[in-house]
Amino acid sequence: MTVNGWLQIALYCVLLTLLVKPLGGYMTRVFAGERTPLSPLLRPLERGLYRLCGVDDADEQHWITYAVAMLVFTFAGFIVLYALQRLQAVLPFNPQHLDAVSPDLAFNTSVSFVTNTNWQSYVPETTMSYLVQMAGLTVHNFVSAATGIALALALIRGFSRRSAQSVGNFWLDLTRCTLYILLPICIVIGLVMVWQGVPQNLSAYTDVTTLQGGKQIIAQGPVASQEVIKMLGTNGGGFFNANSAHPFENPTALTNLIQILLIFSIGAALTNVFGRMVGDQRQGWAIFAVMGVLFLAGVTTAYWSEAAGNPMFAHLPVDQTASALQAGGNAEGKEVRFGIANSALFTTITTDASCGAVNNMHDSLTPLAGMVPMVNIMLGEIIFGGVGSGLYGMLLFVIVAMFVAGLMVGRTPEYLGKKLEAKEVKMAMLGILILPLSMLGFTAVAVVIQPGLSALSNAGPHGFSEALYAYTSATGNNGSAFAGLSANTPFWNATLGMAMFIGRFLMIIPMLAIAGSLAAKKIVPTSAGTFPTHGGLFVGLVVGVILITGGLTFLPSLALGPVVEHLSMHAGTTF
Repeated sequence: MTVNGWLQIALYCVLLTLLVKPLGGYMTRVFAGERTPLSPLLRPLERGLYRLCGVDDADEQHWITYAVAMLVFTFAGFIVLYALQRLQAVLPFNPQHLDAVSPDLAFNTSVSFVTNTNWQSYVPETTMSYLVQMAGLTVHNFVSAATGIALALALIRGFSRRSAQSVGNFWLDLTRCTLYILLPICIVIGLVMVWQGVPQNLSAYTDVTTLQGGKQIIAQGPVASQEVIKMLGTNGGGFFNANSAHPFENPTALTNLIQILLIFSIGAALTNVFGRMVGDQRQGWAIFAVMGVLFLAGVTTAYWSEAAGNPMFAHLPVDQTASALQAGGNAEGKEVRFGIANSALFTTITTDASCGAVNNMHDSLTPLAGMVPMVNIMLGEIIFGGVGSGLYGMLLFVIVAMFVAGLMVGRTPEYLGKKLEAKEVKMAMLGILILPLSMLGFTAVAVVIQPGLSALSNAGPHGFSEALYAYTSATGNNGSAFAGLSANTPFWNATLGMAMFIGRFLMIIPMLAIAGSLAAKKIVPTSAGTFPTHGGLFVGLVVGVILITGGLTFLPSLALGPVVEHLSMHAGTTF
């Protein structure tokens, strides 16, 4: 570890914190329907869209109606994206004349992008045409992100409203998020990306002759427009297979900084939106603090482990080659433009959020550093998290934490003046526990049957980690992977697709039920016995509940993978 590395991490934390309040204030005004600097330009377009779609902007929805609207919209998007892939060969904007995508891969990719997972079992530049990339994948990068934010707003309204029968209007939330937040930021930052060297064109791939006289095909296309929303919307699906390690997706140190700021920006700002909407910004900062503590623990562990290098070199004969390879830490799988500190930071951020973009290869991380992204996703990606999903996932843990606090003092738990009764606690636990059921259940099947084992490129604990990471990433709607897994097979495409569906929708329904239940309740005035939820004690309680829940659920599986691999490497044992 170096001073320079820590300074870069500290600079990132400062910049992120400075973004929270202004972006949170702007987003609050947008979702309240208040006037913003963009209103003169976008308000007529917004009204026109409502008239075209038959939406009444004065109408609000019960939580069940809100959920149905979200599910219908998602299913329609799935069908359109699946059709685009299957008909790719006969559709325009396909200069490389790529064939239709196979049925199992088209299913997997469609589920992946409508659930904001962006798991890619394929090589993008040799599989997807420009039309599919633009009208299919990029569009879903926008709307799946907007859907997540809309769902978080529904839960926030549950806490902020009293005796209400509605949690908002899905169509309004979706439209306003896309028009006023996602599109403007993407247009501005997209131009910055083009300035920095990210391609944005519809040209055919370029055939070149290398300095050694060999032939090479250089892929290009409408990269910048997809790159920005992949980060801002915590989608993560790259235009190129190497993702943000590719110089066309991430050409400079400035673009690398912009990308990691984009990943956390909306998730962090939503904590401020939460505080503003419930009438006490301190509540939002308390949630921000919980996320910050867990983030710093993860990035510290990852950086320390990667900087320490591969312990196997201690058991090899001393020679100049071995010493050089590990002179500054574990350099394997790193993009040399960014180095170990930025790789550890990027790895932690992209798996704290449901992004999954990578600027280094996670399969090459040391065992404990590889465990950090796994744990981040296993906890539900609540550390700033996916846009919207991070906040509502964190609030589920807050409900459980307040229930525990209520048990300790012998009074009915409450949060922000809302009594937390059996229904809310049961729904919160259902939303939390559905994730490990999918992560661990699918992994258990995959590591004992031939269709699952045949895709693993490593034996022993690292092979187990490849399978565990895949289903953890799919269920957590992250999309990153230990790249040694060959997942483009019918078995993996189908099971990963099911895991993505479970991780997105079987968590959302209980969460919306909580939103509807809370919105209908009256707010109870604070008293001397009310537990304060804006101080250090609250932050510590929530962090403790998260870590204990995660440890009890996932420690056995982690012991079979990264932990035993770490101990084996120190003992000089390989598999």
